[in-house]
Amino acid sequence: MPANSSSRIIRFSTFEVNLDTGELRQRGQRVKLQEQPFQVLAALLERPGELVTREELRRKLWPTDTFVDFDHSLNAAIKRLRDALGESAERPVFIETLARRGYRFICPSNMDPMPQGPLHSPLPVAPIKSVSRRHVLSLGAIVFATLALVVGLNWERFSGPRTDAREKPITSLAVLPLENLSRDPEQEYFSDGMTEVLTDDLSKIATLRVVSRTSAMRYKATKKPLVEIARELNVDGVIEGSVLRSGNRVRIGAELIDARRDQHVWGQTYERDLGDVLMLQSEVAQTIAERIHARLTPQEQSRARSASVVNPEAYEAYLKGRFYGAEVTGTRAALKQAQGYYQDAVRKDPTFALAYAGLADCYLSQGAFRLLPPQDAYRQASAAIHKALQLDEALSEAHGSLGYLDWQFEWNWQQAERELRYAVELNPNSIENHEALVWYLAWSGRQGEALAEVEKMRQLDLAYPFIEHQESGVYYHQRNYKSLVEVGKKSVAAYPNGWASHYFLAVGYEGSGRPAQAIPEYQRAVELSEANTDTIAGLAHAYVASGKRSEAEKILRDLQTRSKTDYVAPYMIGAIYAGLGNRDKAFEFLERAYKEKSPDVAYFLKADLRIDSLRSDPRFQDLLHRMNFPN
Repeated sequence: MPANSSSRIIRFSTFEVNLDTGELRQRGQRVKLQEQPFQVLAALLERPGELVTREELRRKLWPTDTFVDFDHSLNAAIKRLRDALGESAERPVFIETLARRGYRFICPSNMDPMPQGPLHSPLPVAPIKSVSRRHVLSLGAIVFATLALVVGLNWERFSGPRTDAREKPITSLAVLPLENLSRDPEQEYFSDGMTEVLTDDLSKIATLRVVSRTSAMRYKATKKPLVEIARELNVDGVIEGSVLRSGNRVRIGAELIDARRDQHVWGQTYERDLGDVLMLQSEVAQTIAERIHARLTPQEQSRARSASVVNPEAYEAYLKGRFYGAEVTGTRAALKQAQGYYQDAVRKDPTFALAYAGLADCYLSQGAFRLLPPQDAYRQASAAIHKALQLDEALSEAHGSLGYLDWQFEWNWQQAERELRYAVELNPNSIENHEALVWYLAWSGRQGEALAEVEKMRQLDLAYPFIEHQESGVYYHQRNYKSLVEVGKKSVAAYPNGWASHYFLAVGYEGSGRPAQAIPEYQRAVELSEANTDTIAGLAHAYVASGKRSEAEKILRDLQTRSKTDYVAPYMIGAIYAGLGNRDKAFEFLERAYKEKSPDVAYFLKADLRIDSLRSDPRFQDLLHRMNFPN
């Protein structure tokens, strides 16, 4: 704005900027905008239609003796400013980016003539430049305190009293999906994977509550204000940032925002070779812990320092395995795709413990979903788990998988519980570790403990969409079908495309004496699971209960035909025979399942309503005795 102008209000489009009060309004309604992006906007409005260089903005906002990661902080300020104005860098309406040079305000205002229009030149990705070690490790700058001095604000107005920050430390965090700066959709697996690994590193800090990747990923590319996101996730602080990969170099920019006061706490850009990315992620997590004064145990500190170098190609394959594995719903194609990437990772780096843990989970899932014969799944999963633990004996992912292996495949009940609990101890924020413990406690008949663990999950991650699914599992093993229907309906509403949600609701209906209502839910479960034999056997049983015996017999014939070319779980065929009233055939197939040590025998025998007709038979009591279930 011209120096001799008496006006301190600038209007453009539907917006009004008051330079005296530091306010941005749209159609009279105040638009919340932090001080730093507001000062950028003011600088651009002073010279409408002209280039304002990045160096000029640096001199305006930061004194020469201030340490700050200028590139990252300015990029973040521009992004917040664009969000407030409702535009994107790809389709600018107000602020044009001139790559590597600066920015230009291009919208007519009451202070400037009509500009000639934006230059629509492509915006190439800037090449990654090397960063000095001093630049990377100097993390102590209190950025906003210095900014407050620069823009003429006192510290109390800008961030509140210092004592308040000390009295109310950040104790809960959400890591929002890191932005993929390459803009290449094929690189989404990389930014999503880096988000997940950073979440994992932070979640291992026992004094900090970190919401799951599943909950945070719902906010990918969202335009919601950070304060609103934090409120929905029930956290004090939010981490947001970006990832840019160029060849074997990777740059991560991260910012920590205190969402309670909508204030920037810390921001830094890191750059490394891709092979050093595990150490980089650990360094970021440690720095965040320091900034919020989280207390790390000696074991946590030691583990954070133990991150190792990894083969770049192996790490890339690992991230792809995690990316595709996150979409796994029990389908053969999804599991096989993730398995292939993990196998590629361990081939390229035989010392990569996390990749072995991911590979083990693929085998365990294929065994649990009856896509592999149990002993094939057990043998390969066991080898991968023990290799992972040989490389990293404190890897929580591997201990959780070992607990599941001991429970479902080894039938070593006591050892299974020890491993599952140890996994929770190693990573108290891992929602997956708590899930596994819930299922084990419910299965073992300790329903009160199982529901208490479900409540812990709620406290840990209020927005987690599968809480009702875990609760359904508890009521399934209780044979509490009324509650199973109630919670099953909530589970279907929260996750309508999850086959297990429909499956549990169907069991609830059938157990409540409403098989006709169960049939469409079983049918939906069959469809979503790509004909998982558990859902098929449930549908067959509901058909018999509804008087549609011929439909159940057809299902049985189809499975027997399928078993000639593919693995079909003998337990599920036995369950269909039980529903049809053929006890001899039912026990024949249950014995086959027992001899191959099928997870189905361990999991279903105690609570499965499909085999209720067998429970009074002495052969069933003998089978229970041989299983030696925990009391």
